[in-house]
Amino acid sequence: MPAEQPTILATSGGYKSGHRSKLEFDALLHYAVELSGVTGRAPRVTHLGTASGDQRWFAAEMDQAARVAGFDFSHLNLFTIPNVDDPEAHLLEQDVVWVNGGSVVNLLAVWRAHGLDAIMRRVWERGVVLAGVSAGSICWFLGGTTDSFGPELRPVRNGLAFLPFANGVHYDTEEKRRPLIHRLVADGTFDEAHCTDDGVGLVYHGTRLAEAVTEVDGKGAYRVTRSVEAGRAIAVEERLEPRFLRQGG
Repeated sequence: MPAEQPTILATSGGYKSGHRSKLEFDALLHYAVELSGVTGRAPRVTHLGTASGDQRWFAAEMDQAARVAGFDFSHLNLFTIPNVDDPEAHLLEQDVVWVNGGSVVNLLAVWRAHGLDAIMRRVWERGVVLAGVSAGSICWFLGGTTDSFGPELRPVRNGLAFLPFANGVHYDTEEKRRPLIHRLVADGTFDEAHCTDDGVGLVYHGTRLAEAVTEVDGKGAYRVTRSVEAGRAIAVEERLEPRFLRQGG
């Protein structure tokens, strides 16, 4: 069941500690399912762990969380070889594609090697909700800030560019993220950046930012644009107040 229009949920969240398992799906991931419009059956959600090398131990944790949530859950692995014959057909059967965090630089390289960049665009245009956390958020944008190259944050500029903005994740918990985003907007590397505190997500219908949502009360989202003051380009940050999600959206 496709969403009514191409939809992306870009987040810095989606998980919480479980009662009898290491993790459970938090309100952001449940909201991705709600955005798909699925009713009357278990939602079909597939997980891509490319950014962390398709770690099987984490896939097992996700499987446990999916059983708690009642999802029809699967994985699209690319390491060491794809685990399905036709990745595009698999993705088109889903209600939600959820991309986990890790190295966004490695994710983009591996996806392009397998033609998944073009496949993801077609899946998005067909109404499957694309969603994810951290690297799984940045990948849909022009780029953003990343520690993929090492401990010091650096810009990544070769995102899939479904969304014509930069993306900043973990905006409140990693102190170097905000100043680097501001510098990259001020110097013209990016025209505009959309950023999320941990626990916050941004919903896009097509390429339009439709709303900010959060699973953690009090957290924020931000739009960063460039302005000129006294002949000098500066970054201007606008806080976007997210709507608080109850469990299940």
